Amino acid sequence: MNSDVAARLGRWQRHWQLAAAAAVGLWIWLYIGLGMKWPSADRGAWYLIGDPSVALGCLTALVWRRRYPLAVTLTVAVVSTASSFATGVGLLALASVSTRRRPMEIGAVTLAYLIASHFLVGSHPVESPPGSPTSFYRLVVPPLLAGIAVAAGVAVGARRVEVRTLRARAHRMEREQKARAAQAQAQERNRIAREMHDVLAHRISLIAMQAGVLNHRTNLPAHENRTLVHGIAAGSHQALEELRDVLGVLRAGPPHSELTQPSLHGIPDLVADARTSGLHVALTTTVSGTPPDTIGRTAYRIVQEGLTNATKHAPGAHIHITLERAAGNQLHVTVSNSPALTNNPARTHPPPSGYGLRGLAERVGLAGGKLDHHPTPDNGYILTAQLPWPASTHGTDT
Repeated sequence: MNSDVAARLGRWQRHWQLAAAAAVGLWIWLYIGLGMKWPSADRGAWYLIGDPSVALGCLTALVWRRRYPLAVTLTVAVVSTASSFATGVGLLALASVSTRRRPMEIGAVTLAYLIASHFLVGSHPVESPPGSPTSFYRLVVPPLLAGIAVAAGVAVGARRVEVRTLRARAHRMEREQKARAAQAQAQERNRIAREMHDVLAHRISLIAMQAGVLNHRTNLPAHENRTLVHGIAAGSHQALEELRDVLGVLRAGPPHSELTQPSLHGIPDLVADARTSGLHVALTTTVSGTPPDTIGRTAYRIVQEGLTNATKHAPGAHIHITLERAAGNQLHVTVSNSPALTNNPARTHPPPSGYGLRGLAERVGLAGGKLDHHPTPDNGYILTAQLPWPASTHGTDT
């Protein structure tokens, strides 16, 4: 739609320029014709027929000035000096070639126009004695008009360049804005995916483990059955509550798009919840104080992901969690587990999603830390992270 409008506007401008040049030429032609003395029939016939014919030919030639700019404008500038009706057309030719802002072309066309106007002035039917004001005007007016046409053409050319530059800049800014919007959407999708995984994966893994125990152990005492059933019900309820919180935040949108996140102080409750579900978890911490929100939240998610992976891939294993504020203003988080118990009846577990550690690596990277995970020589697994804990954080140490 915009290209069609621009094309119609360009055609209208070209037609308007030609019409304006013809109007200027017509005014000059009528002014000279009304004020001159007709010396002979031949000169009068030339003025009435030949002069407008030359102007019409020059006006027609200007239609192709954009395809053959130098050849057309040079020809029109020279030929137009033989016709008073073509004065406006010749000036338009000078202005047109000047819009290209090429000094060699402008100089060549202007020089040709001035030379032709000097030698072809006799073709006009108006004659004045030497030394009269009319002769003076013939020497001054052509350079003056040529200078005005060249100045106008250069100004129009500069304006066109400026408009093209602004248009290109606007298009570039539009593309950059779309790229930034796409990047922001991708980042937001990744953030939502991380939050959904962190909220659901841990709870569902514990529920799957407890359900696996109930499915494979039919000889459990009644109180252990009740404990497992209660754990499944409580875990399902908590998973639904946390999912509802996430969906509520997503639907609310800005400025209420921040979810209340757990932090470092929530890790003991996380460990206690895992123990209640039947996991063998030990927690060792030498951390005192409260880290920045981002660091505390990331540490919590690291421990949560470690427990989730141990539950899914090493059922019955002993899990050891270590929190340590090391030298160099860093928080070290380690989650290690022993090999899975091969005779554990709760071996059935949900298939791995493959997004937990990937999302965790993104989260740790955004916090400015480093993440590492690999199997241990005894067929266990270890997950470690180093997170920055700035010493300049005020009011965090106790």
